[in-house]
Amino acid sequence: MDKLLIRGGRRLQGEVVVSGAKNAALPEMCAALLTDEPVTLTNMPRLQDVATMRRLLDNMGVRTETLGERGGMRFHAADPITPQAPYELVKTMRASVLALGPLLARFGEATVSLPGGCAIGSRPVDQHIKGLQQMGADITVEHGYIIAKLPPGRARLRGARITTDMVTVTGTENFLMAACLAEGETLLENAAQEPEITDLAEMLIRMGARIEGHGTSRIHVQGVARLHGCQHAVVADRIEAGTFACAVAAAGGNVLLRHARADHLDAVLDKLREAGVHITPEGDGLRVQSEGAAALRAQSFRTTEYPGFPTDMQAQFMALNCVAQGPSAVTETIFENRFMHVNELVRLGARIHVDGRTAVIEGVEKLSGATVMATDLRASASLVIAGLVADGETLVDRIYHLDRGYDQMEEKLRAIGADIERVR
Repeated sequence: MDKLLIRGGRRLQGEVVVSGAKNAALPEMCAALLTDEPVTLTNMPRLQDVATMRRLLDNMGVRTETLGERGGMRFHAADPITPQAPYELVKTMRASVLALGPLLARFGEATVSLPGGCAIGSRPVDQHIKGLQQMGADITVEHGYIIAKLPPGRARLRGARITTDMVTVTGTENFLMAACLAEGETLLENAAQEPEITDLAEMLIRMGARIEGHGTSRIHVQGVARLHGCQHAVVADRIEAGTFACAVAAAGGNVLLRHARADHLDAVLDKLREAGVHITPEGDGLRVQSEGAAALRAQSFRTTEYPGFPTDMQAQFMALNCVAQGPSAVTETIFENRFMHVNELVRLGARIHVDGRTAVIEGVEKLSGATVMATDLRASASLVIAGLVADGETLVDRIYHLDRGYDQMEEKLRAIGADIERVR
């Protein structure tokens, strides 16, 4: 397995182009299943999860092709399509469940393996099942597969009022896509409000969907008989932008993050500014300036649903807190097992004590390089940030997690001055 070798102590200077968002690209690839016309997505990130989703669509019979050098892909889900997502293709990627809604809405049936992904805690799909059942689907779970069908005599899903027991991003996306082809109106209450959902809704509207309220907790969808093809640019990845902002904050330097959007990162940027980092809009991005760890003030925070502090930025900000001045407390409310990076940060010399869902951090003057192991996608990023400020060499193992969600991270870091290389 590949590893990253990092020699810490280098300031970061220059420019990073933030890639398209993984969490927007994956549902938008699945949205191509809703029409028999070609769908073109641009600004697609080069990620392992994107490659896996493409193989999944290929396996169903979708014709896919790469367009040019700027991350363009075309998807053509013309008949015949096999509405199945086998375990062999989806075992490493939770986003595979996003094929369920579009397949069921357009073809009246779907067989989708229960998904895998990062081992960060329970992420049940029962909300997906309940919501689609409310829309008239017959669903069973057999031998590790979700088997969904429309009842005999029914040609389309029907609109419904769906209120989930919890805020679920992938659940909201599945219902949103399914509702576009359902009969009548669907009201999604307690809907997730992430920018990636807004981006998906804008794409669906380009395809002919009738959607209002996206970006709020109440989304109205008026079903239509069919959707058509479109061209759509994937929104920039706010988590990648936040990760690089934390890296610059900890290592010190002056970096322009092109395509980063402040309105998608309010909670993270507020904490960075309170920590002593200078962040200013510039052109189509954000400039991040920091004097480095010695000038940072540790910040306590609590993860919560958007627009609160994102769970996907918890590990990266914790790495920053490890070398900032003073104590801090980080409370994780979304996933019950998302502190697996703590033990690896401690190996680098961090002082962290975990009590239930709260980690208490006491900032240290410096970290020391060591061999550490990535346990999930965002934990990988936190170890890279820690390695950038640690004395000596840090070797990050199992970076296949990193490749699932960051587009050529080491190349981007090396271009702005980091001493980092991939060891194969």
